[in-house]
Amino acid sequence: MPSALTYPGVYIEERASGVRTITGVATSIAAFVDSFPRGPLNEAVQCLGYADFEREFGGIHTTSEASYGIKQFFQNGGAECWVVRVATLDSATVAENAIEARAMVEDSLGTAMFRVLAGRRLRGAIATDPGDWGNHVFLEIDYDTSAPTETFNLSITEQVIENGRRRVLRNEVFRNLTMELAAPNYAVDTVNETSRIVQLDRFDLTGTALAALPTTAPFPRPAVSGSEGADLPMPAAIPPNTSTFDVTVADDTDPAVPRATHTATLSYAGAAPLTYQALRPHIEAAIRALALPALAETERSLLAGATVRLLGKGTTASPYRFVVQGGRGSPDYLAGSTLTIETAIAQDMGFPTGSIANVQQYQLADGLDGLLPVDDVALIGSEAPKTGIYALEDVDLVNILCIPHAADLDGTNMRAVYDQAAVYMSSRRGFLLIDIPPATATLDAMQTWMTENDPLRSRDAAVYFPRTFVPDPANGNRLRSIGASGTIAGLYARTDATRGVWKAPAGTDAKLENVQALAYALTDLQNGALNPLGVNCLRTFPGYSHISWGARTLEGADTLASEWKYIPIRRLALYIEESLFRGTKWVVFEPNDEPLWAQIRLNVGVFMNGLFRQGAFQGKTPQEAYFVKCDKETTTQADRNLGIVNILVGFAPLKPAEFVVLTIQQIAGDLQ
Repeated sequence: MPSALTYPGVYIEERASGVRTITGVATSIAAFVDSFPRGPLNEAVQCLGYADFEREFGGIHTTSEASYGIKQFFQNGGAECWVVRVATLDSATVAENAIEARAMVEDSLGTAMFRVLAGRRLRGAIATDPGDWGNHVFLEIDYDTSAPTETFNLSITEQVIENGRRRVLRNEVFRNLTMELAAPNYAVDTVNETSRIVQLDRFDLTGTALAALPTTAPFPRPAVSGSEGADLPMPAAIPPNTSTFDVTVADDTDPAVPRATHTATLSYAGAAPLTYQALRPHIEAAIRALALPALAETERSLLAGATVRLLGKGTTASPYRFVVQGGRGSPDYLAGSTLTIETAIAQDMGFPTGSIANVQQYQLADGLDGLLPVDDVALIGSEAPKTGIYALEDVDLVNILCIPHAADLDGTNMRAVYDQAAVYMSSRRGFLLIDIPPATATLDAMQTWMTENDPLRSRDAAVYFPRTFVPDPANGNRLRSIGASGTIAGLYARTDATRGVWKAPAGTDAKLENVQALAYALTDLQNGALNPLGVNCLRTFPGYSHISWGARTLEGADTLASEWKYIPIRRLALYIEESLFRGTKWVVFEPNDEPLWAQIRLNVGVFMNGLFRQGAFQGKTPQEAYFVKCDKETTTQADRNLGIVNILVGFAPLKPAEFVVLTIQQIAGDLQ
C-alpha cells in the first residue's frame, strides 16, 4: 500500500507482475580467426555482410583460408560474424615496433608536424594494423580553407592496383584543421576520432616524442603537398604573351616509364594580366592545352586536369607562389606522377630558377604483412592480452568458431589449435567446426585422420568430409579447395533462421551454395563407414546438387553412445543454457524463498513453453516436452544458507530421423 495516507480520497498503487521475459539469444553468430591482408591485429571486428569484411580486411586473399570461408558463410545464409586477424611477426619487427605503414608530415621548414600510421581507433586505443596495404595510402595537404593563412585540409586516399589500373578504394577529407593543441579542430584528435584509414601522433618515425607545440599563435602547419614548401621571391614582371615554359610528366613510382616533356605557351588573347591572380588561369590553361588526343590516357589526364593555385599574401614578407597539381581523372592515375615546370622565365613566373617537382601526395611506407602463413601460437594466442582466439573475449556472444588455416598446419600443431579452441568454445557455450587438411582426400585417409585425431572428440565440435571446391576470384575463378567450415557455418545460420536451431542442418534442403564440386564422391556404403565414426559427409545427389548429409558431433561415434550424439540436440541445449544464463541474472540477490521460486518457474516456464509451441521438443503436451522445477526440494535449507538457488530444467529433444526404414511386403490378391 502507499507509504503514507494523509488525505481522504483514492490512492493508486502499481504492483509488479513478476513477469520477466527471457529472450532467446542468437544461435548462429560465427567467428573466424586467420591471417588477412589488412585489418586491426588481434581485435575482433564485427562484419554484417561480405562488403564489411572486404572493407575492413581486404576481401579474398590467396594466403588467407578464412577469407574464402567468410565469403562462403555469407553466401550460404550467414548474417553476422566476428573476424580476428592474427599475424606471426619476427622478433626484430616486434622490437622495432615498425609493422604499420607510416610517414612523417613536415612544415615548410622541414620541422616534423606529426607521424601518420596506417590503422584506426578501436575501443579508445589505436589498433595495430600492419600490412602492405598501408603502403598504398596517400595524403594531400592544402590551404583552401576558411582561414587560408592559419588552417589546412588533409585528404587521405587508399588506392589499390587491379589489372594494372589504380583504383581509389577509400577516401577521407578533414577540413579546417589546426596544430593548436587546445583547439576543437586540433588535427591529431580530429583525425584519430573519425578516420578509418590512418591515425596521427606526435612522434617521429623512430618513436621519439616530437618537441612540444607552441601554446600561442602563430601555430605551425604542414606544408602544402605539391609546393616547394616555402614562399618564393617576388618576380620581376608578369611574363609577356606567347612566353613558353616546359612541362615534364614523370612517374616517380616507376623509373622505367620514360619522362615526357611538352612546351606550353601562354596566350592572353588580349592585354597581358597585371596581377598574379589574373595570371593564374592563363598558366592553368597553357598546361591543359597540352592534353592532345594522341597522348596516352594517363599522361593526357594529368595534363587535362591540371590545376594551378596561388598561395601567399603577395607581400615582400609573404610573396605569392603557384602550386601546380596534375589531374587524376584517369583510372590509370598513378599517385606518384608529377608535373615539372622548367623554363628560362621561371623566375618571372614565380618559380625558382631551375625546376619545381610537383610531388602531389605523401605516401605511407614500410608496412609489413608479417610472416605468412601464421603458426599455431598466433592462432591460439594468449588469454591475458586477449590475442588469437582470446580476442573474442571482447565479443558478447559467439556461437560458431572456424579456424580454416589450422588444417594446413602439421598434425601436432593442428591438434593444439583445435584442442584449445574446443575448450574455449565449450566455456563460451559455442560450437567448433573443424576442417580437415587437403591431403585427407580419400575414404582411407579420412579414417586414418579420425584415428590420429581421436583426442579432438568433443560434444561441442563437428567435422565434415570431404573438402569443397569453390570458384577463386583471385585466380580467374578457377576452382580452389577449401575446408567446409565457412560453408557449414552459413548453412547452420540458414537452417536456424528458416527451421530453428533444433532442426538438423542436413538433408536435401541443406544445399551447399557456391560449391562447384566435392573433393571426393562418396557412395552409400562409404558414407556408412564414416557415419558411425562421427564424421559428417557431404554428398552429391542428382537433382539436389551438393548437400550436407550428416548431423553428428564428434561425440557422435556409435561406440561412445553419447547423449550429445546429434548436432541439433547439442546446439539446442547450448541455446537454452545461454538464454537462461542471460535471462535469469535478475535472480541474483533476490530473497531466496517461495515467492522467488514461483517467479523463476513462471518465467523459465514461459520461455520453455514458447520453444515447445515452435516444435523444438518431443511430446504432445508441455508436461511431456519439458519441466521446470525450483522449490524447497531443489533448494534445501542448507543451499539457502549458502546463498544458492537451484533451478532444474529438463527437455525432451527431437532426434533427427537419421535412418529411414521402408518395409515392403507383397500381398496375395483376392483369391475368392
